[in-house]
Amino acid sequence: ILDDPDLKDIDPTVLKHCHAAAATCILEAGKQKADISAISTCLEDCKLDKERIEQFCTEYQKNKDALEILLGSIGRSPLHITDVSWRLEYQIKSNQLHKTYQPSYLVTLNVENSGSGSHPDVSFSCTMEQLQDLVGKLKDAAKSLERATQM
Repeated sequence: ILDDPDLKDIDPTVLKHCHAAAATCILEAGKQKADISAISTCLEDCKLDKERIEQFCTEYQKNKDALEILLGSIGRSPLHITDVSWRLEYQIKSNQLHKTYQPSYLVTLNVENSGSGSHPDVSFSCTMEQLQDLVGKLKDAAKSLERATQM
C-alpha cells in the first residue's frame, strides 16, 4: 500500500492507521456475521460518503464467504496442554568449532484445541534459568487459581 503512487501524498502513519481500521472493521463484520445494512449503518456513523460505503459493501459481499472460512479456521478457544516432555541437550561445540559447554532443555508441549482436535506440538529450547522462571510463573498461576476457586 505504501508504494502505491496514488497514496504517496498521504502520511504513512495515517495510511497504516486507516489500513488497521479497515481490517478491524472487516474482521468484526465477519465475526459478527453482519449483514450489509448493519455495515452500511456503521460506516454512515463514521461519516463515510455513500459511494465509498457502496464500494466497501460490494467488496465485502464478494469476499464474505472466504472471510468466514478463514475466521472459522482460526478457532475461538485457546489451546489446551495435554502433556509435556523434555530432554537435556548439551552443546559441546558451536558452528565455529569453539568449545561451548552449554546445557539447555528441549521442551515439547502436546496441545489440542477443544473445537478441532489435535494441533502440532509446540517445541522450544531454553536455558536452566529460563526453565526455572517458567516453572516459577506456572506455580504462581496455579496458586492464584487455587485462591480464586476457594473464594
